[in-house]
Amino acid sequence: MTPGARVQAAIEILDLVIDAARAGGAPADRLIADWFRARRFAGSKDRRAVRELAYRAIRVCGEIPESGRAAMLRVAAEDPELAALFDGEGHAPAAIAADEPVAEAGLAPRWLVDRFAGSGVSERDAAALLGRASLDIRVNTLRQGDLDLPEGGERSETAHGWRYPPETRIEQTEAYLQGAIEVQDTGSQLTCEVVAARPGETVIDLCAGAGGKTLALAAAMENRGVLIACDADRTRLSRLPPRAERAGATGIETVLLDPNKEMQALQRFAESADAVMVDAPCSGTGTWRRNPEARWRLTEAQLARYTAVQARLLDVAAQLVRPGGRLVFVTCSLLDEEGANQADGFLKRNPGWQAAAPVLPVGTRRGAGLRLSPWHDGTDGFFVARFERL
Repeated sequence: MTPGARVQAAIEILDLVIDAARAGGAPADRLIADWFRARRFAGSKDRRAVRELAYRAIRVCGEIPESGRAAMLRVAAEDPELAALFDGEGHAPAAIAADEPVAEAGLAPRWLVDRFAGSGVSERDAAALLGRASLDIRVNTLRQGDLDLPEGGERSETAHGWRYPPETRIEQTEAYLQGAIEVQDTGSQLTCEVVAARPGETVIDLCAGAGGKTLALAAAMENRGVLIACDADRTRLSRLPPRAERAGATGIETVLLDPNKEMQALQRFAESADAVMVDAPCSGTGTWRRNPEARWRLTEAQLARYTAVQARLLDVAAQLVRPGGRLVFVTCSLLDEEGANQADGFLKRNPGWQAAAPVLPVGTRRGAGLRLSPWHDGTDGFFVARFERL
């Protein structure tokens, strides 16, 4: 592909991403993969270049762009070499007209920028949400053996974590294929450490999804005890058993939940769990480094629904914890509505609980918990709070 053809390809992909963002369709990475799957002529360098152009445009546009061309013109406005490729030659995009629309640069839609400011998120922290994330791994102590880690990594702040450059092909390494390492953001690993799961305990992962945090809890428990992985999404939860087998994690019981009827499925664990982790559904504002187009999808109404679900799940979790036990609340968000305010609301609704500030090597105190962020801590954005039942 010529340089101009790569720009045109990125524009076509951006149109798909924008349409999907408006309609709640597939994420950008899947759309990009599908686009190239139908165009086998594109080589690896072409795919990489087009992908980088598309994500460059996604990251620079705050409001959702009018079109893929408008998004790419925003990038071209600051890059004369890129602008010169709009010449209409061959498969290149048409020449730039003086009056055509150019997308607006910015961090996010204006209402979200206001919410960040109200949550005490600095401009540096907010801007870092649109940088590139490193590739973080967790050494799986259940399969560690004679571990031969890939080269190029450095230790992270977690007990078993390493950090690699984002382009590292970790999933092609022998260590990954053997289940000796798991891809997991450093912040995600740290939130699992707050749970402090121990061998022989009863631990419930109330919002397990595909089980990334469940596997970390299983390793901490050394496959001894009762570990329950729950979720309301059957498809996501079905991915956990094969992952657990690969990781050598045994004894994990999966429980499919019916929204608003969680205690019907979990009644046998009422007031018996040593620890419950609530990695609640949230806006995902802390994961924009990996999914920058997600900020175009979020609405105020969706955020309100997330916060309502979070409060309800916290109250469900409280019914599962034994006296003296602990509850850990986690969201991938920097918004106080999904963090400090949510923790305060839980304590007001549940007088038999107290906050126990998490002790981690990184993080900034925010209300009853800790906030982790890309700028300060090199992690995805998280809020984590720990509560103890009196």
